[in-house]
Order: sequence, then structure tokens, then C-alpha cells
Amino acid sequence: MRVLRLGAAVSLPVRPRALAAAAGCALVAVAVALHTVGSGDYPMSIAEVLRTVTGGGTPAQDFVVNQLRLPRAVAALLVGAALGLSGAVFQSLVRNPLGSPDLLGFTQGSAAGALAVVVTGGGSLALAGGAVAGGLLTGALIYVLAWRQGVQGQRLVLVGIGVSAVLTGVNGYLLTRGQLMDAARAVLWLTGSLDGRGWTDLLPLLAATAVLAPLVLVGCGRALRMMEMGDDTAYGLGIPVERVRLALLAAAVLLAAFAAATAGPVAFVALTAPQLAGRLTAAPGPNLLPAACMGAALTATADWAAQRLLPGHQLPVGVVTGALGGAYLIWLLAAQRGKGRI
Repeated sequence: MRVLRLGAAVSLPVRPRALAAAAGCALVAVAVALHTVGSGDYPMSIAEVLRTVTGGGTPAQDFVVNQLRLPRAVAALLVGAALGLSGAVFQSLVRNPLGSPDLLGFTQGSAAGALAVVVTGGGSLALAGGAVAGGLLTGALIYVLAWRQGVQGQRLVLVGIGVSAVLTGVNGYLLTRGQLMDAARAVLWLTGSLDGRGWTDLLPLLAATAVLAPLVLVGCGRALRMMEMGDDTAYGLGIPVERVRLALLAAAVLLAAFAAATAGPVAFVALTAPQLAGRLTAAPGPNLLPAACMGAALTATADWAAQRLLPGHQLPVGVVTGALGGAYLIWLLAAQRGKGRI
């Protein structure tokens, strides 16, 4: 392990294999995104796509790439990176491979906020705001319910699962209260969809990621690694555990909520990306940067598959990630049981 100096007061441990894994996942994500942009009813090579992005394409290519396809591809990358980073933080904090926004209730909270907006007849911008507000309120509720002279990982998981079950029922009720067209729009959003995303839809997530990712990776990354050794050890090393935990939980909830606001609750990316990144790096710790890059690669690949699996029809990206992630969850549970951990 090497130490990268970012200034007089900031240093960042660097593992060459982890950096290589992150770079590899990032290259795969970008390559898949470019291929997706160039494929379809108006096919283009990757060279033509790159030329168009840099302003050298024809007017038709400029419209197809920059207005129709590129915003969706960038949305897939941002949503995947945000979910991968959020999942890595959650799994590290609760010290459980099953810890993710999907299973702990935060995604259901975002869905509840969005559905509340749908029932009241709000538009797309209000729906995104409702998703973020719902995620934050759910995060605050779970934190308060799990608090007992501090927040312990096992208790956080149990409380999150309970809140998730309650919110699932609430979301089903909210769907029945909406108008038919609004309910149909909400159901599509609940599956996780990138269809029709424009540049304005990406701005909130882009701004949130630009602020929160450096906070998690640089500002709290070292403290998170220390906390994985136990609260007592972290306290002994001078880490303000509860303050750092609260900051990391808030950042992870916000990342998941803004991702849900952009594309709906895309299932299982936050669960699988940190696990797969850890297998690539073969290194202890949260593997935050590889998890973010892995999440981007998974979501970009799933979006490509969603557009190509059924000729003439496009699947929501959440259907693909849900099918693959569900299979991975079953395998993970079987592996944990084989090791005697559950």
C-alpha cells in the first residue's frame, strides 16, 4: 500500500491493485456507454460517437447523440456510481454484506416520497424532490430508532428491514390512491427506468455526486477504514465515531436518494457492486472507488441489455438489475450459510 499526499494535512492510502480494478471498471463502463450510444435504429461507430460529442458530427448525428442517447448513457453511469458508492458505505458501516439501501428501507423511503407526489398530481421535478425528501426522512427515522447510546450495525440492519416492510405496504396503498395514468407512470418509475432522461434530469444527481463523492472518498475514507476494526479501536485512534458515522450515513442516503430521483429505485446495484469490487481487489476495507466504478459498469451494461434483449421493446433497467441481483443475492446467502455465518 502506498500513501498519496494531497496536501500538507490530507493523505490518501493507495493500493495499486484497487486502483487497477477501479480503472478497469471505469474503462468498461465508458466503453459500454459509448457502444450503447452508437447502437440502435441509427447506428454509429464509437469513432463517430466521439467525433459527434466533440462537435464534429452532422446535424442528424448531433441530435441523435447529444439530445437523445448521451443523456441516458451518462445517467446510467452516474446512477450506477452513486449506488455503488452508497452500497459500499452501508456495507462497511453495518459490517454486513447484505447491508444496502435496497434491503435497509432507504430505497423504499425514496419510493414513498415519490409516490406521495404522484398521488397529489405533482410533475417530474416534484417527483424527484419527493424521492430525495422521502429518502432523507426514512434515513432519519431509521437512525433515531436504531440509536441506543450509539448506532450498532446489527441493530441498524434489523430496524431498516422492519421500516422497509412497513414502507412496502405504504407504497402499495399510495399506488391505489393515484389516478390511473399517474399510477401507471409511478409503476414504471418504481421498476427503475432510464428511458427519456434528458440533461436537466441529471443535474441534481451530478451536483450531489460532485459534492458527496469527494466527502466520502477523501474526507471520510480513512475514518471508515478505521471504524471497520471496531468502534473501540477507532476511538483509540482518535476517530469521532458517531459523528463520522452520521456524516457517512447522511452521504450514503443522499447518494441513494438522488439516484432514485433520477432513475427510480434501480434494484441490487448497491448490493452487488461493492461485493464484486471486493473480489476484484482482494483487499480489505470498503473499496469505495472500485465499488463506484463497478456500479457504473453494472448499470451501463444492464441498460445496454435492457435495450437489446427483446427486439422492438425496451425493458426498464431495473428489471435487468433485479433479475441479475436477485440471483446474486441467492448465491451470496448460500455462500454465507456454507461458511456458517447465517
